[in-house]
Amino acid sequence: MTAGWVKKSVSAVAAAMTMCGVAQAEPAQALDRISVWIGGSVLDTRADLDATHTSVGSLSKIDLGKGSQTVGHARLDLLVFDSQGFSFDYYSLGRSKNHSRSGMFEYDGDIYDLQAGLHSDFDVSLGSAAYHWWFGSNADVFGVGVGAAFYRAELQLDGTAIINGMPPVSEHTSWSGTAVAPTLTLAYKHAFSDSLRLYVDAGGVKKNGGSLSGHLYDIRAGVEWFPFNNVGFAVEYGKTAVSLYRERISSSAALDIDFHGPSLFARMRF
Repeated sequence: MTAGWVKKSVSAVAAAMTMCGVAQAEPAQALDRISVWIGGSVLDTRADLDATHTSVGSLSKIDLGKGSQTVGHARLDLLVFDSQGFSFDYYSLGRSKNHSRSGMFEYDGDIYDLQAGLHSDFDVSLGSAAYHWWFGSNADVFGVGVGAAFYRAELQLDGTAIINGMPPVSEHTSWSGTAVAPTLTLAYKHAFSDSLRLYVDAGGVKKNGGSLSGHLYDIRAGVEWFPFNNVGFAVEYGKTAVSLYRERISSSAALDIDFHGPSLFARMRF
């Protein structure tokens, strides 16, 4: 009974592999059946907030923070039918900053002395899933992909203001939102050898309508090196621009984020 179960299991696995193209001809040298990326990115980040048409007036664009930060980054590529496959990517980033403003201003003929402070926290998570078609020769392949991008944004603002020495007035506001939008990607991979490869990827997504809209553009280039057959490293440099717009009945806010920097991944391929 055990031998029969093993025989049936092996037959089922072989049939599934054949359906996925695993039992067919080997893929191009620049591609892997299963490709796992686990690492981190050192990103030079700039973020700005522009809040308008709120119930208490308008807020001019403020700097939410500039500087470098290290974030985790994960990616998974799966190849089927030798020339098609899935790609998944996910990472998140955030930043906190304290702001202060002081000075005199005039309103309706009266002069006011303002002392104000603002603390901001924002977090953005970005993920994508795409299906790719690969074209080309053994060492050079070009890819076109379609899929969906997921992005989630959270923002908190805590402010305190003192006018003409009066007791301080404090306010807290926060908003969060998620959105999914179609995405288009283009890619190129070149294999110098089985252990050394070059790749370039570019993608974009734009979503109109809904409570959270915006666009995301991303481009990255890197090199993969495999000192061992199934284990190696990848070093890449990427640049991303994100613009998110949140619309409410009483207010609206635009969050613009630009970040770029190097990434290092531990690579596993099968």
